[in-house]
Amino acid sequence: MRILFIATLATSSLFMGCSERFLDRHSLTQLAADNFWQNEKDALLAINGIYDVLQARVLYSGNLNGPAGIPMHDSFTDNSFNNWKWEGPGNYVEGNVSASTGGMFEDFWLANFRGIVRSNEAIANLAKMTGEQIEEPMRENLTGQALFLRALFYFNLAVYYEDVPLITEPQTLEIAQTPKASQRAILDQVIADLQNASTLLPPVQPAERFGHATRGAALGLLARAFLYDGQWNNAAEAAQRVIDLQQYNLNHPFTTQFTESGETSGDVIFAARFLDAPGFSTGETFSATYVGQPKVDKQPMPNLAADFYCIDGRPISTSPLYNPANPKENRDPRLSATILFKGDVYIEDEVKSFNGNNVTGYGLKKYLRKRTSEVGTSPAQPGGQDFYILRYADVLLMRAEALIESGQTGEEVYSLINQVRQRPGVNMPTVQEAEGSALNQEQLRAILRHERRVELAFEGLRFFDLKRWGTMQEAYDRMIADNLNGYNPRYQGKRSESFPIPLSELDANRALEQHEAWK
Repeated sequence: MRILFIATLATSSLFMGCSERFLDRHSLTQLAADNFWQNEKDALLAINGIYDVLQARVLYSGNLNGPAGIPMHDSFTDNSFNNWKWEGPGNYVEGNVSASTGGMFEDFWLANFRGIVRSNEAIANLAKMTGEQIEEPMRENLTGQALFLRALFYFNLAVYYEDVPLITEPQTLEIAQTPKASQRAILDQVIADLQNASTLLPPVQPAERFGHATRGAALGLLARAFLYDGQWNNAAEAAQRVIDLQQYNLNHPFTTQFTESGETSGDVIFAARFLDAPGFSTGETFSATYVGQPKVDKQPMPNLAADFYCIDGRPISTSPLYNPANPKENRDPRLSATILFKGDVYIEDEVKSFNGNNVTGYGLKKYLRKRTSEVGTSPAQPGGQDFYILRYADVLLMRAEALIESGQTGEEVYSLINQVRQRPGVNMPTVQEAEGSALNQEQLRAILRHERRVELAFEGLRFFDLKRWGTMQEAYDRMIADNLNGYNPRYQGKRSESFPIPLSELDANRALEQHEAWK
């Protein structure tokens, strides 16, 4: 059974009766204080109200013809080209944005803070509920979920905006003028919230709460936060704790992992959940496309297509198996599961083939809907595909990376990467078979980074990876070398690795200061 993360009328009244625009707000501490938070049902409604924020277009629901959401964030990088540049990433990469640019920058800020406001409200009120109102195990479970979600929202802000206001209590009008906290302070809070959540959350949620955060989700996001922060040993330990739960696996074929059939697989640790049913929809549009051409606004870059190895585990530049006349022949199966080549069928019931007549020459396949009845016109028809925020394959690769960066280059690193390479539907050669054994740190680092790219393409993690590795400028060099018609990437240092604080927020909160790179 799938839980629908939408706010009911009661929850909407609780959280949306007053403005949630950060720092231009009425008090959220006085909403329904006398008639809400009275029992477990109220608490569950409130928690579902936090999950509802994940479905924002600019977060995980995504857009087709609108401000870009996280499913399109690979277009900030060398993975994909945002053909409709006004959606955000295309103009960002070309340097044609400023602090006054609204749309994506403002919407992304507001959506994450909306989730934080709701999380703070839930954490504070759950602590006040008596044992007669809610049993302690349920209070702990729901508090753990709210802590996890607050950490997720704040981690998004720390990666993109870096220094932001840190607020962990229900906000009153009296404390609305709040200055920025450092990224260091934000990351410390994210880590503390996830550590607390991991002690409160169960390894598995009951069937009626399928999709709610679990201990594995908290530990997996904790590993991601530690990795971003360069805390290698802690990142490795957090990832190992996920593995030790023995709740996850890579048994589902990669070729269908990114369809609705893969949503309940052992690879999915946490996802933004969506459902489309007659008369009802949770508004998922990131998998939407058009009948005439697949995903015109998000086109895979040539340099990404070239980065998938041949089935002998060697790059196309050195493999004797590479056939330029048929460039997808004898390639890593993840290539054909991720990218459409000219002539590939992308609409199955009417047998429509990709004609290759777009800017990059490649089409997006990962997550793409495949039947005429599921695609849409403008505006995009909603669908029911979950967006995977955290997968087990990512956790395995995070532990491998943390071990490599801490100087541990033993057999475990090979085993972790090999598990991802040899999952069903992939079955690529092991590291030992393709690259050899007794490799040094630099060699294993390159292997790991390549594996993350081909495994996790179009999952919204490439920007996070490049920024963490300090290789964003190299990515821009690859974009420039692709020489796409009408596309002029321009690396601008920190402006290419951060978002500006929206001017509307600076106007509303005079205690805020703009990011140094965007002044």
